[in-house]
Amino acid sequence: MNSFGRIFRIHIFGESHGDCVGLTIDGCPAGLPLSIEDFAEDIERRKPGAKGTTPRKEDDTPQIKTGLFNGKTTGAPITILFENNNTRSGDYEKQRAIPRPGHADFVASAKFGGNEDYRGSGHFSGRLTVCLVAAGVIAKRLLLTSSKGGGTIVQSVITEIGGETDLEKGLQKAIDAKDSIGGIIECKVSGLPVGLGEPFFDSAESLISHAVFAIPAVKAIEFGTGFAAAKMFGSDHNDVIADKTGKTSTNHAGGIVGGITNGNELIFRIAVKPTSSTPKEQHTLNIETNSVENFSVKGRHDLCIALRVPVVLEAVTAFVLADLMLLEQKMPRIIY
Repeated sequence: MNSFGRIFRIHIFGESHGDCVGLTIDGCPAGLPLSIEDFAEDIERRKPGAKGTTPRKEDDTPQIKTGLFNGKTTGAPITILFENNNTRSGDYEKQRAIPRPGHADFVASAKFGGNEDYRGSGHFSGRLTVCLVAAGVIAKRLLLTSSKGGGTIVQSVITEIGGETDLEKGLQKAIDAKDSIGGIIECKVSGLPVGLGEPFFDSAESLISHAVFAIPAVKAIEFGTGFAAAKMFGSDHNDVIADKTGKTSTNHAGGIVGGITNGNELIFRIAVKPTSSTPKEQHTLNIETNSVENFSVKGRHDLCIALRVPVVLEAVTAFVLADLMLLEQKMPRIIY
């Protein structure tokens, strides 16, 4: 449910307008240097404030409650809390009877019998991505210090907003339309060793995809050439192996073959849908009157949630790879 991973295992908790959100990480090796300052850069990258993002701002200073002593991880579970101090729950009370189109409001109420915390989308809120980012900070440090993955770097960038490679132009389209808009984000990982991934069901693509879809608003993913591969000949798509390190002359596979990393750069892209909470007038069901009526979302929301996703994408990618790295180290291979 709210847990992920086999060795480097993450559990997230909290609601958007509750006292706090947080996470517990089990399986982090002892002796990893870690401080509150290590979280600052990635936490800042996730924060709103830029054009097209929500005006809701939280300090998001991590409170490390367990698993850290004398500046190093202890090997015990690490628990980190982030307080919620800037909430306006009244914005949601008046829309309780009117589930937002494209949002989890309706299905959450149906699944949990109306007992869910609906304020600010509750446990379904993008607010909880701060927990993913925090887990990613630790995972990135593991990847950098691992004997198998020393020097592994994870980086994500927005490549399109609203179909425009000129990101400002794409964002302006939504501003002019008084609507929300989506985008595409590309993630690249360099320095990966050959051999990460456990086919069939724990292939590298499977686990990354699993974690990626935990990011609210993600609707699609493709690795390497992706969907364009369906239009290619096999001889064109196949990546020629150039040397014994596994280096290939092209990278249509995106760094994964047979569910296992092949030593080349890992490349994949995700599609982030337009924010469902849009100020543009729409139609939706009023569950109290059982009639469809006009509706417009009020409150504080991101015009383009894709703007804040790159660092979250890096985080989930990092903790998947860190888990696979630790799993590989605990499963020595027999070489004949």
